[in-house]
Amino acid sequence: MKMSVGVDLHKSQFTVCFLAEDRNVLETGIYPTKEIGYEEFLNTCNEYTEKGYEVKAAVESTGNARYFRNRLLSAGIEVTVVNTLKFKVVNESVKKTDKHDARTFAEFLEKDMLPESRLCSQTSEDIRRVLKTRSITVKAIVGIKNQVHGLLLGYGIETKRGELQSKKERQRILVGLEDHRSLGGAAEAVKPLFDTLDKFSAQVKELEKVLEKMVAQDRDVEEDVALLRTIPGVGLITAATLRAFIDDIHRYESSKKFAAHMGLVPWVQNSNEMIHHGRITKRGPKEMRTAMVQCVLGMVRAKKTTGGYRIMTRYDRMKSQKGSGKSIIATARKLSTIIYMMLKNREPFDPLRMNHSQTYLNMQVAAFEATKTG
Repeated sequence: MKMSVGVDLHKSQFTVCFLAEDRNVLETGIYPTKEIGYEEFLNTCNEYTEKGYEVKAAVESTGNARYFRNRLLSAGIEVTVVNTLKFKVVNESVKKTDKHDARTFAEFLEKDMLPESRLCSQTSEDIRRVLKTRSITVKAIVGIKNQVHGLLLGYGIETKRGELQSKKERQRILVGLEDHRSLGGAAEAVKPLFDTLDKFSAQVKELEKVLEKMVAQDRDVEEDVALLRTIPGVGLITAATLRAFIDDIHRYESSKKFAAHMGLVPWVQNSNEMIHHGRITKRGPKEMRTAMVQCVLGMVRAKKTTGGYRIMTRYDRMKSQKGSGKSIIATARKLSTIIYMMLKNREPFDPLRMNHSQTYLNMQVAAFEATKTG
């Protein structure tokens, strides 16, 4: 017989409901999210397995769902991670209790009607964590720099945006403050902030080294990152971010669904004869959209190389008409199709395909003629 186990997982505890195939609730319980709680729960599952039940579990997608799933998988229990955003039976329920939610998960698991949330690979998850730590550290650096700019302005010293970028430049500013007694205690106020900047900057470089090692340890990840870095202006951080959140390009059926997952497609309202297109949906990971924007900005900065690309001429034309914001998002949407095909076909970025149609056609004809004469 089949035994469906619904689990409502929280930070400190999880509530379970054991539902047999005859819809008979055999047991409910609350366990702490500690080793003793996991062991007690698995022992109960093993008891039902020994009685001849085929135990399957369903757990909602939370921050600790991966760890919970791995514990159950190691015990030989099949686990479904539920996408609660698509499971309105729980989200919009008027009776919202842990026990009721666990029962609901068990009932729909028994019917095989749960929307499953796909978890990425462990390597991708680890890369995401390192990228998150780096992002937090970089934001702290930016915040400290802004504080230094404001502090120095209070002493009548106006600093430019890039003056605090290098350690050498920060040291020059500090020496200048110490040499001018008329500035009072400016040096004493600034020095601790500069020391903190030095430590955080060193930590960012260390995290980037860790990221390089993590990418190199997985062959598939390394190959995908290398392909993404063939795009002009795309570096390690942007490429690793995209790869970590894409995980497996084959889970997207088309480039349109790939763009939709990143939230780069517009809202569409189609009713009767009315068709309305709104702003982009912004569904999916924010990190992916940010990385796509960084890809576009990287291509803009590499104008000497990318200036003749069709995608960039369209960007320039749209920018003059609609501004930089909309043109960047529209270009990111176009670029997502290119990235999808690159990863799908395992091909690097091809500059020749970026040329205008007639130019590219002439190049193909010239190449064909060269092979004939050869």
